[in-house]
Amino acid sequence: MPASDLDLLISAAREAGALATRYSGPSAKRWDKAGDAGPVTEADIAVDRLLHARLTEARPDYGWLSEETPDTEKRLSQRRTFIIDPIDGTRSFIEGTSTWAHSLAVADEGRITAAVVFLPLKDKLYSAGYGLGAFLNARPIRASSNSTLDGASVLATKPVTEPHHWRGGQVPQMKRHHRPSLAYRLSLVAEGRYDAMLTLRPSWEWDIAAGALILQEAGATGTDRTGGDLLFNNPHPQVNGVVAAGKGLHHALCSQLLQ
Repeated sequence: MPASDLDLLISAAREAGALATRYSGPSAKRWDKAGDAGPVTEADIAVDRLLHARLTEARPDYGWLSEETPDTEKRLSQRRTFIIDPIDGTRSFIEGTSTWAHSLAVADEGRITAAVVFLPLKDKLYSAGYGLGAFLNARPIRASSNSTLDGASVLATKPVTEPHHWRGGQVPQMKRHHRPSLAYRLSLVAEGRYDAMLTLRPSWEWDIAAGALILQEAGATGTDRTGGDLLFNNPHPQVNGVVAAGKGLHHALCSQLLQ
């Protein structure tokens, strides 16, 4: 990883935050994407344009994958690729709450090497470089060491607790919590504020790429719902759900989930 990739992402994320917070979420122009893909606002588009200009000017040989930019095959032939969600948690942004985030990552031959998740309204900047540790506002963070599934605090949507997802229809006695941004959920597990997060639906790479490295560098394990490695810059940029937790708890979750 070029030494300055992480610094570049941090600087760009702060620029994105300064731009996004100029908009009022509830009054920002918004529309619904085709195919029931959710809402988008003028702020999402403005941040996407800013980040594309800023990052590709600095790294013209990197590919580009972003939720708000039409995808092309060009990125597949480039060793390194930016994976970007201009605003993760757009519904939170529209509602005027503070739990939306900018998610920025660099993938090098499928592995994330630099990552930033920035929540400007909370002034929380999570960052990680491969082999360099994970940080919140420049302070080291560490994931929970809890390995007991019963009573574990888990970030997940309500459908995760439906019996048909679990062996024998037995749903573990977890304490379920929720945040709208997947990037933020992964970062909260990395921070140790929650024991685990899971999403069983196919997950877009831009939602999870940055959080996956932050989680890993904080000492936790992140895989798809089957326990397979999370690899990025795929031709179809989705992975088969996400299970994230400390090593012991991760094993317990995967062993109880129906595949």
